[in-house]
Amino acid sequence: MGKRVKDAAAVFNKIYDSTTTAALRFITSKCGSIDDVGDILQETYMEVYSVLCSKGTDFIENEEAFVINIAKKKVYKHYSRQNPNSAIPISVFTNENGEINLDLQPDEMDIDDSICTNELIEEIHNFLSEKPQDIQQIFFMRFSLELSISEIAKLLDSKESGIKNKLYRTINEIRQFYREKGDNI
Repeated sequence: MGKRVKDAAAVFNKIYDSTTTAALRFITSKCGSIDDVGDILQETYMEVYSVLCSKGTDFIENEEAFVINIAKKKVYKHYSRQNPNSAIPISVFTNENGEINLDLQPDEMDIDDSICTNELIEEIHNFLSEKPQDIQQIFFMRFSLELSISEIAKLLDSKESGIKNKLYRTINEIRQFYREKGDNI
């Protein structure tokens, strides 16, 4: 491996660590499908690495702006090839084994609690998959990316009150669904 590639790898790791959250937030806010976020994020960083290898490590002045600019192009390219009106499945909440994980479980939980929690998460996942795209995006950003309501509003170019309305109305719908079932959440 040549010196230029070694230098590019080291700089890439630094850029990746410092910009991933911003890139993920941007891509999530612009995607028509949550399933596309991972692919677009990967394509974005593959392009970043390619630029570092071809143009050198001193080419990038503002790392975050550079990554977001590439992400914009990747989102545009991705959706110019596909149907932008596809629904957003919440399968992004699943890990590589197909298990749903929202990191809601405490570290020390017995197996019965874990099974109940996984079943509850699966039911909520199914409930949310029936909701419109914007509600799915809001839930993903709030509970997976842990963004504040103001950050979500800014990313989705919406008013905070609208985001709160959709979020809290859907949470109340979930609670009502479980009250009718006789469960309490």
